[in-house]
Amino acid sequence: MSAPSLKTRALNTRARAALLLEQVLPLNRQNHLPRSLSELLPQVPADEKDQGLLQELCFGVCRWYNRLDKLATPLMRQPFKPKDAELHALLLVGLYQMFYLRIPDHAAISETVEACRQLDKDWAVKVINGMLRTAQRDKAMLESSLPDSTPIQTAHPKWLVDALEAAWPEQSKVILKANNEPGPMCLRVNQQQGTREQYLAQLKERNIAARAGEWADSAVYLEKPRDVMELPGFAEGRVSVQDEAAQLSALLLDPQPGERILDACAAPGGKTGHMLERQPDLAEVVALDMDAQRLVRVQENLDRLQLSATLCHASLEQYALDHPGEAFDRILLDAPCSATGVIRRHPDIKWLRKRADIGKLADTQQRLLQIAFSLLKPGGTLLYATCSILPQENSRVINQFLKHQPKASESVIAAHWGEACEAGRQLFPTRQGHDGFYYARIYNGQAAT
Repeated sequence: MSAPSLKTRALNTRARAALLLEQVLPLNRQNHLPRSLSELLPQVPADEKDQGLLQELCFGVCRWYNRLDKLATPLMRQPFKPKDAELHALLLVGLYQMFYLRIPDHAAISETVEACRQLDKDWAVKVINGMLRTAQRDKAMLESSLPDSTPIQTAHPKWLVDALEAAWPEQSKVILKANNEPGPMCLRVNQQQGTREQYLAQLKERNIAARAGEWADSAVYLEKPRDVMELPGFAEGRVSVQDEAAQLSALLLDPQPGERILDACAAPGGKTGHMLERQPDLAEVVALDMDAQRLVRVQENLDRLQLSATLCHASLEQYALDHPGEAFDRILLDAPCSATGVIRRHPDIKWLRKRADIGKLADTQQRLLQIAFSLLKPGGTLLYATCSILPQENSRVINQFLKHQPKASESVIAAHWGEACEAGRQLFPTRQGHDGFYYARIYNGQAAT
């Protein structure tokens, strides 16, 4: 009998987590096409009473996956068959509760075993129960027997550890540690509706602990995450959720009155909104995205902010073909990337991304950069951005572009944040601070030194 659907109401939270995770993780499953948690979690019924626990289990297992799998290996007499991949995932859910959460072992074991029944795997109830009780008894021994290797101890795939150690030998340990700590909730104050200091004062009045960001003048960090509807003025557009590193894009692009701006990969619209907040006197902002559903999110965000832009459902390549001769004063190209700078917010990225993806992404980034530059006016500025921390997608893409585009020059970013690269500037994920991000600024012509 096949496992129940994710939408089956009888399932407890552990069973739901197992069904989600077996679609994400590289388990022993035939014809497995992995999907992301950001795609799957919204499919869970909205009235799920343990939504917070479900997300914690899914994110936590993804965060520590290969370490948990190593803990599981001595507990299994033989690997689960491909058709029972959800049982493998369920075992990891049980171990995550016992090794990483404050849930009492007896409750974790009881609920996980009950999930096994709900998944129509009655034959495996004794198996799962026995393995978890062995883990409870031998917890210290299992942990001490883990391989003393960086990939296992930091719970990252070996290819990514190797890439980070090669690219950033001095920073790699800090990056790997930061990747395993959930990112803080960061807000962007709409300075058309009040100053950051005024908003911090409002938060203080409501006993919401917060502090100002260090690099972006609109950034505010909350001490603890909150439902956005608890934030003063959120519904009226006074504040948005956006990481501080992402907020730097509008500052670096620096739109001026009367200019036409292209946000080339706009969804979900945070950067579009920020540009309009900072410069309300623009002639036009064209927000472009090839995903129609994500473009709906852009419109929703702009509506809440009481701002407007020209939304266009098309790829950058198609837009350039459909608008020959059109040119913009400034262009933001937030290019599709590996997202290795935001692993702490999306831990499944560790296992969804593969080494071979990076070269393919770099080729796509190079192509998009060429197209975007063709839409830039002489004397205009193009800001290239990624949430990657891999040079192959960042400085190497820019260097290759500059080498083959004689009309382009780098407009050097002089800043106190991040790390200066051969081209552009790199931010790393920081504890209780910003995500990992890369920026390079390109000028159409000879940039002033």
